[in-house]
Amino acid sequence: MTTEIWISTRGKIPETTRTVMQEALEADNTKDTPSLGTEDLEDIHRADTEAGLLGIYNFPGVVYATDGSNDKGVMGAGFYRLNENRGSCQLGRGEEGNSSNRAELGAACLALEDAKRKQDRKPVILLSDSARFLSSSQKWIGEGKSPCMLGNPDADIMRDIVQLLRERIEQVLLTVFIKIKAHQGDPLNELADRWADDRRQSENIRRSLPTNRPIFSWTDNGTTHRRPMNPTAKKRIDFKVARQQLKTTANFLIREDNSRDLLGKFHKDRSVWIRARRRVLQCLSYQFSCALQLKKWGTPKDVKCRLCENITWKRKLENPQT
Repeated sequence: MTTEIWISTRGKIPETTRTVMQEALEADNTKDTPSLGTEDLEDIHRADTEAGLLGIYNFPGVVYATDGSNDKGVMGAGFYRLNENRGSCQLGRGEEGNSSNRAELGAACLALEDAKRKQDRKPVILLSDSARFLSSSQKWIGEGKSPCMLGNPDADIMRDIVQLLRERIEQVLLTVFIKIKAHQGDPLNELADRWADDRRQSENIRRSLPTNRPIFSWTDNGTTHRRPMNPTAKKRIDFKVARQQLKTTANFLIREDNSRDLLGKFHKDRSVWIRARRRVLQCLSYQFSCALQLKKWGTPKDVKCRLCENITWKRKLENPQT
């Protein structure tokens, strides 16, 4: 692929500018790195963003933008403090269940820790593009509420966030969480997003202590998956058990001088409920609504009813006009 840049014949590009342009064109990054400049046009652009319309850039306190990143089981968290510094880390314990919400919680915790470390006693606004993070934090806000950390997959981070917020409340310091839209060109959110992406491979790994939850692993198409007990693991367990039961049933049905005799005795036994005896015949002939489930297990090649298909062909032969 060839890229051409056309300029006026009377124009001149400094060598440093040409080098910067060439590096930008040859970069493999899929995201541009935003900057907070001081030009008049940049001030106009920031004023028209969501944070600018809310008056965030004129806030007399401290403004943090946080973001989390989760890609292929590796989580990164980062924050950007307006006009000052930034911070980030990689979040551990991904084998026990990685999620974007855990990364967002880790980024918020980093920002609150940085505000505590500064000791400047200023109100704080924390910008986040994650509605799930704000909703998970909402249950800890307000009087008369007594939530529990039990069952929270990210209790190690949420516990620290609640403690940091409690300390700020005791010091009569304002802390405001604000939801902003993601990837809408807001410089604060974009800088936090880039910082979180870059630090997925960081050597600074935090929150990596295991919780001793059981981890289930299985191999599918040559790829090994590891999950704690969650809906995905439950479905996989049910699938494995179903296939094992199907093999057991097949072995039972082809056992010589045993299985078919037992099935015959079961079907002739009048003391057995009629529906149970009918279900045996239905299972053997695939004549009830189990075809779709058997298709998921990989037993039949399609989900068509063989009995209905035969009847349809007979009707077509008897009446070709239908």
